[in-house]
Amino acid sequence: MKKTYYLFNPGSLERRDNTLKFTPISDSEAEHPVQGSPRYLPVEDINEFYVFGSLTANSALFNFLGQKDIAVHFFDYYENYTGSFMPRDGLLSGRMLLAQTAAYQDKKKRIIIAQKFIEGAVFNMLKNLQYYNRRGKDMEDIMEIMKLLALKIPESKTVEELMGVEGMIRQTYYDAFNLILNDFEMGNRSKQPPRNEVNALISFGNMICYTLCLRAINQTQLNPTISFLHTPGERRYSLALDVAEIFKPIIVDRVIFKVLNKKEIQEKHFDKKMNKCLLNSEGKKIFVKALEDRLQETIQHRSLKRNVSYRHLIKLECYKLTKHLLKIEEYKPFKMYW
Repeated sequence: MKKTYYLFNPGSLERRDNTLKFTPISDSEAEHPVQGSPRYLPVEDINEFYVFGSLTANSALFNFLGQKDIAVHFFDYYENYTGSFMPRDGLLSGRMLLAQTAAYQDKKKRIIIAQKFIEGAVFNMLKNLQYYNRRGKDMEDIMEIMKLLALKIPESKTVEELMGVEGMIRQTYYDAFNLILNDFEMGNRSKQPPRNEVNALISFGNMICYTLCLRAINQTQLNPTISFLHTPGERRYSLALDVAEIFKPIIVDRVIFKVLNKKEIQEKHFDKKMNKCLLNSEGKKIFVKALEDRLQETIQHRSLKRNVSYRHLIKLECYKLTKHLLKIEEYKPFKMYW
């Protein structure tokens, strides 16, 4: 199985025959930066890179990465996702593009698909709460409120109305975080910037989930800019936001609960300054390690009758949406069953 590499240190990345050479730099802004020991990475083992530090590279490298179907995702100092280098889309399909566009333009078809995304997201949120309810955390009242709100999903006539329902459900869901977490409080959801530790983890994890979905979409015939729940806009791949709604509860949130309750991540792993709270370098490493462990976990897929990793589930979700748009099979969002 190909691996994902996370580059936290600044450095240079270059091609060396059929490998990639990454040379870390201790202080890229110094007059004479100190180079660390280079690391050689076989390209056949690489799926994608996540770059959190400054990276020196040239066009020859990106040409090589494109040939080898290796994506690169970039984040700034404040953990904001800034963009991706994606290999050339070799699965372009005019038929798929027309079908996807037609579904977006048809208000009835669009709202049905959008409702499916929220339906899957809410189901998986409730599964999280049921999991902790069985372990002594009283989630009954919160789950009841979410279930009542969820009844409004099929009644929503517009995407804007649906997004309003989703917002109320998610806020109720976030109220449960204070009951699930032992030593940290959720508070109000704050994004730009996150104000506390839990919000910092949610924002960081959600951005990685977004890129995972973008990568999966890129490996299908879907166009990432044509979405159904989120409004297509400039400079963003809004379909990845749609698909991520389903997987954030069962991938990102479950990892957050784990690393905080098991004290794998503590207050020392955050930097707090200028009214911002961000993971420091060590905290990022711990979190992405836990996230990768989660992505590699497998479950018994009910229809495929075999074990499937959480990472592969995202790609399967994109294939299901493709079949729906081509009128091959009705789209049913992934719902966690444990």
